[in-house]
Amino acid sequence: MRPIADVAATMGLSFDQLEPYGRDKAKVPLEVFPETANAAPLIVVTAITPTPAGEGKTTTSIGLVDGLARIGKRPVLTIRQPSLGPLFGRKGGGTGGGRATAQPATDINLHFNGDFHAIESAHNFLAAMADHAAHSGDIDGFRGEDITWRRVTDAEDRALRRIVTGVGGRADGPMRETGFDISAASEIMAILALAADYEDLRQRLSDIVVGWTADARPVTAAELRAVGSMMVLLKDALKPNLVQTNEGNPAVVHIGPFGNIAHGCSSIVADRLARACGDYVVTEAGFGADLGFEKFMDIKVRQGGARPSAAVVVATVRGLKWHGGVEMSDMAKENVQAVHDGSANLRHAIGIVQRYGLPAVVAINRFPHDTPDEIAEVQRAALEAGAVAAVEAKGFMEGGEGMTDLAEAVVAAVEGGTANVKLLYEDETPIIKKVEALATKLYMASEVTWGPRTRTTARRFEQNGWDFPICIAKTHLSISANPRLRGAPEGHVFPVTELRVAAGARQVIVLAGDIMTLPGLPGEPNAYDIDLVDGEVTGLLGA
Repeated sequence: MRPIADVAATMGLSFDQLEPYGRDKAKVPLEVFPETANAAPLIVVTAITPTPAGEGKTTTSIGLVDGLARIGKRPVLTIRQPSLGPLFGRKGGGTGGGRATAQPATDINLHFNGDFHAIESAHNFLAAMADHAAHSGDIDGFRGEDITWRRVTDAEDRALRRIVTGVGGRADGPMRETGFDISAASEIMAILALAADYEDLRQRLSDIVVGWTADARPVTAAELRAVGSMMVLLKDALKPNLVQTNEGNPAVVHIGPFGNIAHGCSSIVADRLARACGDYVVTEAGFGADLGFEKFMDIKVRQGGARPSAAVVVATVRGLKWHGGVEMSDMAKENVQAVHDGSANLRHAIGIVQRYGLPAVVAINRFPHDTPDEIAEVQRAALEAGAVAAVEAKGFMEGGEGMTDLAEAVVAAVEGGTANVKLLYEDETPIIKKVEALATKLYMASEVTWGPRTRTTARRFEQNGWDFPICIAKTHLSISANPRLRGAPEGHVFPVTELRVAAGARQVIVLAGDIMTLPGLPGEPNAYDIDLVDGEVTGLLGA
């Protein structure tokens, strides 16, 4: 790895401006961000609907940056920080793979520069302040059972999904039923990803709703007088982290909300730094186009994020076979018909990108068993669906050298100047209409069903002036809310089960179907294979 001072120098930053964490990591304070009149174009990487066969969105993003550097550009990468939960669970690390990896991968995957610890600390401190206010009676009509702010953990601990706290008497109370979410679902995680600066961070933290009084008045973090302490805990977490790719190109890794239960994007400040310090910026949205990309546009861009100039849609032959009905045991067998059938999902992803006014470049992330006829079928389907190019991506095996064709296609798409960003709905559109637009136009549902009190909750949110964008929490394994429906299913029912407000993150969170905000460990977790041997971390996927 290059010394972090050398990486920073390629961005026009001096070592004195950094806050180094060792020789290969650093934070960049907001006050040293360069000012520029011509910010670099932004390319957002999304994908087909995830499958057990894998897509490789992060690997493609990192490889694309190295490919852009190989063709003479000055690229900067911005991606999310990995969460420890999936690392020790099933998914593994979040730093790419093979020769397209963000480094130092082990450090990035494990704790990194303390951002997640700061977020958990601030979140759980606010929970303690809410309990204290209910216990002490500081706020009229605010009782323990009125608190809606749950605690968070970065462990996949199913035993904490539903718990009772305050057992032991009044001195330990208030006793109430509550639970934990995973830290990636924390509203504070989302706030840090969307905050423009410290002033904006303070206002957003102040607006967090922790519960309701008996007369249905929202109780905020500002009312609990908790904001100052949270600002102190988060003072360094707002600063983006600078690392590098395998080939020494700058990578800004900052904040990590999940794309299925949160808005799934790295931070606005990371993009701002990158766009001031390079001539192309590659970023990544969580999960598939129906979740992460939609939220990138309707939440991040709507709240001040940079408008992208193009999108890359990652697809694999294996993933399309899965959507075409092939099981994992048969993935190595050539099956052009299954690729054709599964390409309905790719066509849908391209259509979503086009709906938002962006040109789509399809990156076919290569696997060893892919055949020329299968690759040709993906390319045919992509171009027929309106993609401006469909190019093989070989970053895993070849690094930047295997990504130059994709880099050239992306540059051509950006220079074509066809981007005309359009969001799906207006801010003032009623909540119910926003959800229906997402369900019918993007998820291909025939109708939306509303659970008990959900419509009433929507009206209550509107009465409080919360005309926020919608953050759908649903399965990432299907365009629908049913993880068993592969491909591009149509005519299904979209079930809304609960609405929550994230007033600081300025979102209305809509839970659809059976969605969990705290995963549990799988039967054979990655944790079984992780160890420290002779001072070296082993078994850490993605590192």
